[in-house]
Amino acid sequence: MSTTSKLINPALRSALHLNSSKGVTPAMAKSAAAYLSSAPSGGVHALPDLPYDYAALEPAISAETMELHHSKHHNTYVTNLNASLEKLDAAVSSGDVSGIIGLQGALKFNGGGHVNHTLFWENLCPKGSSEFPTSGVLKDAIDARFGGLEEMKAELGAMTVGVQGSGWGWLGYDAKTGRIEPATCANQDPLAATTGLVPLLGIDVWEHAYYVDYRNLRPKYVSAIWDIINWVLLSSLSGHSDNSVVDKDNLEMLTKERLSKNMNRVMACVS
Repeated sequence: MSTTSKLINPALRSALHLNSSKGVTPAMAKSAAAYLSSAPSGGVHALPDLPYDYAALEPAISAETMELHHSKHHNTYVTNLNASLEKLDAAVSSGDVSGIIGLQGALKFNGGGHVNHTLFWENLCPKGSSEFPTSGVLKDAIDARFGGLEEMKAELGAMTVGVQGSGWGWLGYDAKTGRIEPATCANQDPLAATTGLVPLLGIDVWEHAYYVDYRNLRPKYVSAIWDIINWVLLSSLSGHSDNSVVDKDNLEMLTKERLSKNMNRVMACVS
């Protein structure tokens, strides 16, 4: 992104230019303002550091896969998101309705890729460093929905393996029912924007996530990933009350802490 365009006051610029432009709907103006206001201080999104070394997840995921996945694939989403936001900034400034519409796919894809991968890295930890809880809200919620941990692995695992082409398997929180639910999303579509579920656990089943280690054996990769799930993080996101349902307020607060303020804005507008 150029140093001269830092997306200064982008939401105001969006309102001034788009609200007076012919052919621009209120929804389009709102979407453009949301995308532009998602840019952090300085105007660019950045590749997050990992909380562990590239080799820390072996043997489930090799250091080679982790380095390629993080430094190449995730970084490409970040780079393309920043480029798309700069183009959107220019289109908003000039009132270019066609340009704004044409950028929606790139913004959703690259914004979703950045959000999904940011969550994915935090879902993982070295084998043996995090055990599934023997009691508490997370265990109770999984027992209530699936009957137990192994049943949850089987159901979510089968759904994830069955994703056609590229996509993600998710365990999410349903605010309407107060329960956790499994889901899948295609490509880089974010869970919250696609289903309304708040993401707890995501499994990346794009081939770049596993091909070096497992070739085309997606089921073997999905089976292995359960050994490196950060159950401590998931337990903290689920709350600490004695109730058998997830603590909604605690979940929403900790999810916001988990992602930066700006990443939550991106997650909210990539719909």
